[in-house]
Amino acid sequence: MRLPKTPPNWLDLYKSFDSEKLTQVFTLNPDQSGYLHWDKLVHLKPPEGLNHSEWWAALKLGRHRLYKQIPLLDKTGNAFQFSVIDPVPEALHRIDLSAGGKIGVPSEVINPETRDQYYVSSLIEEAVTSSQLEGATTTREVAKEMIRTSRAPRDRSEQMILNNFRTMQRIMELKDQPLSGQLIIDLQKLVCHNAIDNPDAIGRFRKADEVVVVGDFEGQVMHEPPAADELEERVAQMCDFANGVTPDYFIHPAIRAIILHFWMAYVHPFVDGNGRTARALFYWAMLHNGFWVCEFISISHIIKKAPVKYSRAFLYTETDENDLTYFILYHIDILRRALEELDSYIARRSKELTRVEQQIRMTVLINHRQRALISHALRHPRTLYSTQGHQLSHNVSYQTARNDLIDLQDKGLLSVIKSGRTWYFQPVDDLEERLAKLK
Repeated sequence: MRLPKTPPNWLDLYKSFDSEKLTQVFTLNPDQSGYLHWDKLVHLKPPEGLNHSEWWAALKLGRHRLYKQIPLLDKTGNAFQFSVIDPVPEALHRIDLSAGGKIGVPSEVINPETRDQYYVSSLIEEAVTSSQLEGATTTREVAKEMIRTSRAPRDRSEQMILNNFRTMQRIMELKDQPLSGQLIIDLQKLVCHNAIDNPDAIGRFRKADEVVVVGDFEGQVMHEPPAADELEERVAQMCDFANGVTPDYFIHPAIRAIILHFWMAYVHPFVDGNGRTARALFYWAMLHNGFWVCEFISISHIIKKAPVKYSRAFLYTETDENDLTYFILYHIDILRRALEELDSYIARRSKELTRVEQQIRMTVLINHRQRALISHALRHPRTLYSTQGHQLSHNVSYQTARNDLIDLQDKGLLSVIKSGRTWYFQPVDDLEERLAKLK
């Protein structure tokens, strides 16, 4: 990956402007072409009367008036900063509605009988793609089979995926706890279990003699994190920020979660597992602040489609006065796309179920009463069916109802369990696949 071009010193350029140039600069819309980094700006045509450097100085002047600083300092002691520009306020409003509320959320996610299907599916997707971002090579199908059957991992890639899956499950349990250094260490233990060259590096911060750099596949250094002797203080500051202790002004919780993601990656406190832990902390922060729909989305799935953009969002921030706005804009778009993919996925599943139900109605292998039960079971997979209930629903004899259910069990569509003195029939986990084979 090519490192972005270093921007020129805009302040020196601004000081050299005469009165005519200043008038033009102050009337210029600072970001009418999007929030451009110098690396992109130099390839575009500047406004009339300005060269690229003057255009850059004009943009930076407008941005500086909006900056807010946070307690994260770079290695030279300069603060990171950000601004809330369009379209961020509108995007945050949409996140509030679609990720934190109930109105507009798909009923399948709210319904306790169906939500587990989407919950487990999203956990597996995030576990797989987050691991693949860090080099895991196992396919999604193999990983799903391993997790769903509780099979032991066969190699490091599968171990990484299983670790991420368990980490995501653990985050759901920890979401109400405040962030602490120990919680961060515990998450790193989970993501690195049996999946790191040096097991001694699990469950602790890196030491002074452990030089860690972030590089690309060609060996180019992209980031050198702060010194190891600063980690305790930096992690404590990160926890204060995550818990809302600092700074002394309001930051929208979604932006706070995004900055936490960046902060963890920047500090890079561990020898290994920093990227996976950073993304896990983003989920913790979103869930901690009530964005419960984030249980059902995968940000790594979106990031993996264009991983260079992910890296570039970090680099743009570091190379332009610690301006976190680049990373915030990138991450908000990732969130938007992940939420839209959830809606699309649920819509596709609904169409698939409708198609399966239509096929059920056409089969002669089961009768109309059985078709009605199976159609209901597809949309309510946790329902337990009793002989008496089936008898009452269809106004048939007890023996006819019992024969219906036993026949569905014999065909592999229902399984039977006993609760107290009553036998119940429940849909098998792979009901759709069984129906396809039945057809």
